[in-house]
Amino acid sequence: MSEFNREEILELYKDLRVTDVRDGMDWVGLHGYGTVDHSIRPLFRTKVVGIARTARYLPFEGPVPNLTGDAYTKWVKWYYGEVCTDEWANDIEEGDFIVMDVAGVDVGILGSNNTLDHLQKGVRGYLTNGGGIRDTDEVIMQKIPVWSKFVSQGMDQTRIRYYEKDIPVAIGGVAIYPNDVVVADGDGVVVVPSKYAKEVAKYAHQELTGDKAGRRKLYEKLGWQLDDTVQ
Repeated sequence: MSEFNREEILELYKDLRVTDVRDGMDWVGLHGYGTVDHSIRPLFRTKVVGIARTARYLPFEGPVPNLTGDAYTKWVKWYYGEVCTDEWANDIEEGDFIVMDVAGVDVGILGSNNTLDHLQKGVRGYLTNGGGIRDTDEVIMQKIPVWSKFVSQGMDQTRIRYYEKDIPVAIGGVAIYPNDVVVADGDGVVVVPSKYAKEVAKYAHQELTGDKAGRRKLYEKLGWQLDDTVQ
């Protein structure tokens, strides 16, 4: 997808809720596709739209050396340089939504430091099918959006290894390809195949516009002050 198209798609989707996009998917015949399993939830309630950048990690088979102290520190440095790398992070573009297949492993591959680094490079959010996130107090304070199955404590070493990037991955029952559109909020995550992105957005906006109009009338009857959700 060209940079021009990325910008166009991000603009089309910036105001859409997960439910609007889910409706838009139904309108183009994708009734049973795109909704990530409800077991994958946000670390905190927020809303993000981005373009999928994918990576796959696998469980580390070992062997794990019998090391402690300074010797273990040296081994860990080797591990991060040779085994559990993040090559995909070298390709980050503004608007990326990082989608990481971590094979369901209980590992804190994302934390307060690396997510902040990725944020300043243009990452908008993260989606994983395992733990994938730790340092959650700081991550929440830094307002870095993450959708994951659970929270983890452990570091990467002995647990997981990098395998490949920019490939199809499966997260929560949905096949996600590079450049698919990822929309996530408090209702979960929905993924739109890139080839349907414009058509889905058309009908998603149709549903959002109708919802706003109906709710605005109810606001007025209730005497409520109008807000951004109805204007």
